[in-house]
Amino acid sequence: MSEESKATTVSRRRFLQTSSGAVALPFLAGAYAAGSDTIRVGVIGCGGRGAGAAMNAMTAEKTIRIVAMGDLLMDRVHEKRATLKEKFPEQTDVSDDHCFSGFDAYRGVIEASDVVLIANAAKFHPLHQMSAIEAGRHVFVEKPHAVDPAGAKQVKAACELAAKKNLCVVSGLQSRFHPGYQETMRRVHEGAIGRIVAIQETWLRAPYVLNERRPGMNEVIYQGSNQYHFNWLSGDDVPQTLIHNLDRSSWALHNAAPLKAYGLGGRSTLRGEVYGNVFDHHSVVYQFPEGVRVYAFCRTIDNCYDENSSLILGSKGRCDLLKLKIEGETNWQHPGGGESPYVLEHVALFEAIKKGKAINSGHHMVRSTQIAMMGQLSCYTGSEITWDQLTTSNFYFPPKAEDCREDMEAPVKPGPHGSYPVLVPGETKLL
Repeated sequence: MSEESKATTVSRRRFLQTSSGAVALPFLAGAYAAGSDTIRVGVIGCGGRGAGAAMNAMTAEKTIRIVAMGDLLMDRVHEKRATLKEKFPEQTDVSDDHCFSGFDAYRGVIEASDVVLIANAAKFHPLHQMSAIEAGRHVFVEKPHAVDPAGAKQVKAACELAAKKNLCVVSGLQSRFHPGYQETMRRVHEGAIGRIVAIQETWLRAPYVLNERRPGMNEVIYQGSNQYHFNWLSGDDVPQTLIHNLDRSSWALHNAAPLKAYGLGGRSTLRGEVYGNVFDHHSVVYQFPEGVRVYAFCRTIDNCYDENSSLILGSKGRCDLLKLKIEGETNWQHPGGGESPYVLEHVALFEAIKKGKAINSGHHMVRSTQIAMMGQLSCYTGSEITWDQLTTSNFYFPPKAEDCREDMEAPVKPGPHGSYPVLVPGETKLL
């Protein structure tokens, strides 16, 4: 059984039973190992996902305490601290001197914590994950885990280091922890729809998390506060959103990687500085081994048709994975229900720590991140990209994460009418 299979759990009770191959941990969370009943948890990134991850963690494990929080903006730290304190008063214990802001906020959070939840701008996930693991911390890392090939290599190295140090790494690709998806995927793998011939992945939605510029805010801090709409920070919408779908496709294909991909994308509708320099539509065609094609679509435009689906087409039927439904020669419907996978991923993490069994999502989190950025970079350039090109490239969106500071020159600047320039397929060269 692979490490990623071990990490996909059905319930609190079954998790460790299915992890029989996990390695014993010589290190447990410091306070916990010393005899305390609590595990100290720090949060890097105090936007909606950071606060959400903290609440999911506190729901999953009552012995944890949120003890440190960091974000680019201190007022956001204070706002989310108040939210957590209101909803989880006994588990939120963040003093003023454990509130950190700026590009170096992650250092203070890591130092104060035994477990680190990383949910800030994806550009910084590789650096912050590596820093936490080097410091001996267990980590939960939100998706996408990197925004460029160089970052993906650092994530791989961090996961390998975690394995050597017997530290836990859990990915925010929560589909792997969904009990209904697990059961449905098991049936697909056992042949319920025959041989997979194609997969359609779709996520069409309106733009989200639009943060207006505050008076007096400099360019770098503004872009950082509105990170979903700048590609050097978020990676754009294929890595940011469609990565969940692409992770499910790879899972359906027994964790395969594509051979090559070509993409179509651009900016057709969104106007104004709040939308940054990301595209508003993408279409990517991936070619996997044995001739299987994955057709992947995402769009972020208001007042349009919306859909989120993963449709697996086989020689004997089809699977609508998000509806937990199989049709064709076999007709089957999962009843649904059960705990949220956003909670179950944290159940897996803290059960592993408490039982002294390391789990590591490294293999699928790196591969799925690379699949997503492969499609994104193809959309940006208009070029076909092979898996070998992507995985051997050292390309990164400048500046390097460790070089970011408040007074640096912004990597992209608004034009005379306030909108930011976007990349041009056919002209843009990246890899």
